[in-house]
Parts: sequence; C-alpha cells; structure tokens
Amino acid sequence: MALKNLLVHLDTGPRTAERLALAVRIAERNQARLTGVFGQLAEAHRVGVVAEWPPAAYAAAAVESRESFSSAAGSLRDAEWIDLNRGGEDEILHRLGLLACYFDLTVLGQHEEGGRRLVPPDLAGHVCSASGRPVLVVPYAGHFPDVGRRPMFAWSETPGAARALADGLALTSPDAEALVLYAHERNQRSAFAERAVAQLASHGIAAQFEPFALEDETMMDVLLNFASDHGADLMTLGLSGHAGLSLFDRGRPKPTLRELTVPVLCAC
Repeated sequence: MALKNLLVHLDTGPRTAERLALAVRIAERNQARLTGVFGQLAEAHRVGVVAEWPPAAYAAAAVESRESFSSAAGSLRDAEWIDLNRGGEDEILHRLGLLACYFDLTVLGQHEEGGRRLVPPDLAGHVCSASGRPVLVVPYAGHFPDVGRRPMFAWSETPGAARALADGLALTSPDAEALVLYAHERNQRSAFAERAVAQLASHGIAAQFEPFALEDETMMDVLLNFASDHGADLMTLGLSGHAGLSLFDRGRPKPTLRELTVPVLCAC
C-alpha cells in the first residue's frame, strides 16, 4: 500500500517536534499529504454551573500548535492542521480513533510514565484497535530522523503480526537491511515461519531470518534486545490475534507499547 495520506498527533509536550519532523520526512519521501491534529486533555472553564469551551489555556496552546505545524510542514505542498476540539479522555480516544480511519498511517507518541499527562495513556493502542489502520508509535526518548533502513519485523504467525509486516512494506527502503525475528516456544517452531523472508523478498527487500526459542525471557525483552543488536530504526509488531498464540500461554505477557526504544509500527 502506498502512503499518500498521513496523520500526526500534536500536543504541547516536548516530543511533539520529534514525531512531527519524522512525519514530515515520511510525507516528503512518499509525496504524501500530511494532516496534523491537535488534541490534549483539558477541562472546560467553569463559572458557577456554566462551562465554557475552549478554556483560554487550551486555545492558546492550539494557536501555538498550528504555528509550529505550519513552520515544520512548510516544505509540503498539501498540509492541513485541525483541532480535535475536545479535552475529555473518552472524547479524545473516540474522536482520534474515528479520525485515523481516514488515513493510510497515523503517527503518535509513546506514553511516558511519570511524565506530564497530556493524552490518555492508552491512546496509541486504542487508535490502532479502533481504526484498524497502521499506527507508528514514536518513543518518548531518542532521535529518529527517518525509518525503514534497518527494519525488524517481529513475526509470530498471528493476524496482527501479518498485518504489521504488510503495512511495514510501505515504510521500508528498497535497500534496507531487514531482520525477521521469529520468537517461539521451545520445540514449537513452525515449518512455515521462514516464508516471511520470501514475502519480503517478493517486494525487493532482503532480510535475515532469526528464530529464537523463548525460555524465561518476556517477549518484549527479546524484541528490544534484538532491535538493539540489529541497530533497528523500525519495528513492526502485531498487538493481538487469535491464532498462533502459544507465546502468550502459561502466563507469558503480551508485548505492549510501554517499553519502546525504536519507532514501532503496530497493527491489531
């Protein structure tokens, strides 16, 4: 799928500039349209029982966001800024989940535990599941000027992993050095797993296949260790699925978006 219509979430947090710059880079590379959507938690101003929206602080932040977006996206021929225009947690989740349905890719930030609470902590996972569209989650630490030169495809023979791999093709450079990490329970390696490499090769992407038998490690620990060793600038990850879930049997935790060290393209 070609990326021609991108959405990036904006707020007043310190990491907005990082994910906006990455979204602009992806849009430039794909000659895509970019929309910035401003939205963060805020309470309506109340005078007695009368509520007024937007409160002055939110309105001022929105103006600042629009100016920053216009400056960063000035190189794009078709860019749009919009205001989510709601500050409640449920409203933000609902509206952004709906809006993401209309885009090829949504770029969001990773939730930082202990940081200033600007958006619902499960925003990225909700948008992924509610929209059915790919979501690129940018970590709350690190610098990521681009993605797709050294991708790592987390493979687990689940619907989510299959969708994430397919969606990741559009972000992968033709000359990429890719890694397919297939983590499996001991003595439960699938005979078909290595076909993920052939799938990538059919799209002109050379990839190394790395099977790994899990013992006491959690799935996310394995993914992050291999991502570090590979020097990955992108990871694809399926967050759910109803088939091939042996990795998560016997109480083994599922991967989450709370421990990222590289941008992750997730699918549900």
